[in-house]
Amino acid sequence: MHINDAKMFKSIMELAIEYLSARAKPENVIKYSRYFREGYDAWGNNDADMQGVIALIEEKFPDLTLPQIVELGSLLFKHGKYEMASIAIRLILKRGKEYDKAAFAGVKNWFDHGVGNWGHSDSMCSQITPIFITKNIIDYHEMADWITSDSRWTRRAVPVTFLCIRKTEKPENLIKFIEPLMLDKERVVHQGTGWFLRELWKIHPKPVEDLLYKYRNTAARLIIQYATEKMTKEQKERFRKEK
Repeated sequence: MHINDAKMFKSIMELAIEYLSARAKPENVIKYSRYFREGYDAWGNNDADMQGVIALIEEKFPDLTLPQIVELGSLLFKHGKYEMASIAIRLILKRGKEYDKAAFAGVKNWFDHGVGNWGHSDSMCSQITPIFITKNIIDYHEMADWITSDSRWTRRAVPVTFLCIRKTEKPENLIKFIEPLMLDKERVVHQGTGWFLRELWKIHPKPVEDLLYKYRNTAARLIIQYATEKMTKEQKERFRKEK
């Protein structure tokens, strides 16, 4: 990290902490904490607060580049407060036209070492990671090392991101790619994988059902539960675990 960047990042962090902590809303922390099994360390800021801090950062640091945002984002995620990581997401969202392979690697680093809840994960998987695929910055096969990441959130990001290509890619290829996740041990991965399979099943039922039947006795029941949610009771019976 360049010394001038380090000073700028420190200034941005201090500005954000001062701005957001002064507008803390403890009642929102109480309200939303029940949705986060992993814990919810937040000030309780609302959307207006977040828009305000982003506008202030952009005003005071108008020359902030995408590579700097990627590096700053790693610091924001490590801070711990929910809103600080949200700043990173909001900043990079504004630079979608500039995304490149270096930014893709940076986003993976955010997942590997920063993302720690479904809120940030699914926000990034619905608004950021799909851009790299749909704009052909990467081929989805370049997410192979995401599947084997030590971070459960990085692994979850693969099937959730793949929702954006479920209508355009061959279902057999997507299923083969995410198949290792059928035996994953983490609940959040089970949810993300089951969600993807449920949505893919609506378009391509047979290959999804073949996969579910293959893993009916070994996959986490939560994957099966999510994947079969829209099936009839009779259809679900085929995927019950054998006694």
